[in-house]
Amino acid sequence: MKSKKRILVAPLNWGIGHATRCIPIIENLIKNDFEVLIATSGRPLQLLQEEFPNIKSIEFRDYNINYSSYLPMSLNILFQIPKLFLAIKKEQKILNKIIKSQKIDGVISDNRYGLYIKNVPCVFITHQLQIKSPVLQTIIQKINYKLISKFKECWIIDDESINLAGSLSKPKSLPQKSKYIGTLSRFKKIKSVKKFKLVAIVSGPEPQRTIFENKLMKEMQKSKEKMLLVLGKPESNVSKKINNLTVKSFLNSNDLNIAIQSSDLVISRSGYSTVMDLHKLEKKAVFIPTPGQTEQEFLANYLKEKKICYSIHQNDIDLDKIFKKSENYSGFSNSKKSDKIKWEELFSLF
Repeated sequence: MKSKKRILVAPLNWGIGHATRCIPIIENLIKNDFEVLIATSGRPLQLLQEEFPNIKSIEFRDYNINYSSYLPMSLNILFQIPKLFLAIKKEQKILNKIIKSQKIDGVISDNRYGLYIKNVPCVFITHQLQIKSPVLQTIIQKINYKLISKFKECWIIDDESINLAGSLSKPKSLPQKSKYIGTLSRFKKIKSVKKFKLVAIVSGPEPQRTIFENKLMKEMQKSKEKMLLVLGKPESNVSKKINNLTVKSFLNSNDLNIAIQSSDLVISRSGYSTVMDLHKLEKKAVFIPTPGQTEQEFLANYLKEKKICYSIHQNDIDLDKIFKKSENYSGFSNSKKSDKIKWEELFSLF
């Protein structure tokens, strides 16, 4: 007989950022005496299985969106809206089966629009209420809000006063039943000894992930400084040294936490989960947004304009210039402390 309420946590499989920011949610569900079931696929599933080997997980396929190497992400998705809506319908059918077979009491969906059902409390979590697009932005936002309105609540992953995500999370109007819950990070601030001049973290969808990896690898091998390149591939088992460069296919949260804090500078994509992590650790960073991914391009430019983090285009990776230019940027600071997340209050919905 089931003694604890069972919550389904389902992050979207677009890169691993949606999965990493679900780690503190899962940890706090467990602390608050809930049983957790993880549902995702690909690298996010592998990552969460590594982090929570004792938690039951099921493979839940993604939206199967094709990525373009030249179109902006928003336009690319616009052209695939029929496929997206079919995927959302399919998600709902699968969710119904999971809820019945696994006796689910609540659902936390990280940007999976089809994971709602009337008789079970379902939450949509996001930081991106205003989806940046070169065209039809108002229409896209209306569609976004209409889909979000199907859920019992919308949890906005940002601190309202700190506003790390800028207008992405703080547009002129909010969806109904939405609340700011604070920023999420899997990392913890620790004392560390400096080991690397630079830690570079590769992430994101293909084909841009591999292009980014190859450009970084080529540039980092030239340097005499000690550096670490993390490939973001939990399915691989690569660990090698090339002169002063250490290459790891994947680091778990604890090891990556230590590596980042033992470095002078971090280079990464400007995905919002990474932004929250580096803010938590108060690090200096250089962001290289995924080409055509308007959200990442916006965040990189937003933080550059605030003189927090330097950013460049993927084609302009030059470490000598990066080290020199980044000196003019402050890095993240937690001087303006965010409020602690009120987990018990949030989870009372279930």
